[in-house]
Amino acid sequence: MTNDTTNDMTNESRKAQFGPHRFEAGEGLGSTQFRGHRFDVADLRGARFLDCDLSGVKIVDSFLDDVSISGYVSHLTVNGVDVTDFVAAELDRRHPERVQLRGVQTADDFRSMGETVERLWAEAVARADKLPEPARHEQVDGEWSFTQTLRHLIWIVDSWASRTVLNEPMPYHPLGLPQTWYPPAQAKELGIDLAAEPSYDEVLAARVGRWATVRGILAGLTDADLERTGRLSPAPLYPFDAVAVGESLEVVMEEEIEHYRYATRDLDVLEARAG
Repeated sequence: MTNDTTNDMTNESRKAQFGPHRFEAGEGLGSTQFRGHRFDVADLRGARFLDCDLSGVKIVDSFLDDVSISGYVSHLTVNGVDVTDFVAAELDRRHPERVQLRGVQTADDFRSMGETVERLWAEAVARADKLPEPARHEQVDGEWSFTQTLRHLIWIVDSWASRTVLNEPMPYHPLGLPQTWYPPAQAKELGIDLAAEPSYDEVLAARVGRWATVRGILAGLTDADLERTGRLSPAPLYPFDAVAVGESLEVVMEEEIEHYRYATRDLDVLEARAG
């Protein structure tokens, strides 16, 4: 392993981005130990890169079998072929809700998007309901379980709808699950118990209540509302000030459809295991 600063210089002008939904590295994370390093004839089988900035990484004359990549992808080249557009088009084909979200501009568009999200998650929950309780808490390949995903979406509604749109200063449900970068001490101050192990039914009940909040916002939403800026950021320590209502709701919808994609991917695995 040697140090090659070529790629390091290429990406030196910007701050590292640790995953597409991670604003900060988090306490004690964000190591630069291997930035710009070169791995020659190294056995990296089974290695796992989570929330890493891999910009400028180059893999040459290596053996790639059973390799899985997920995250924000731009200018991804495989054997000289840029596959970025192909991947995006295939995702749009499999998940047309992505295309729908990109076209959202008006209050009516948001209402239609909300109906789509509600339908998709109703289908996903119906599938999860048929699984045994342990499977609903099982982490497939180290990812959030179905129950944890619902907990995260509770947090998303609390932070990006109740707080930024409705200007509620402390809307956080104790079962909400923030992003992994969010400091546990700060989450505790918000009344969130990260160590809680609630049942699936408890989480689902909270999730239903939180989505009712979104439904209520959408019901009375006007085009003028989309331009209004709220008074509060999504949560303490978020690295920006208050945002416009339209931007907040777009975040809610994007989180909903992206986590739906992850959740149904893992449901396929859990259903296959259950027979």
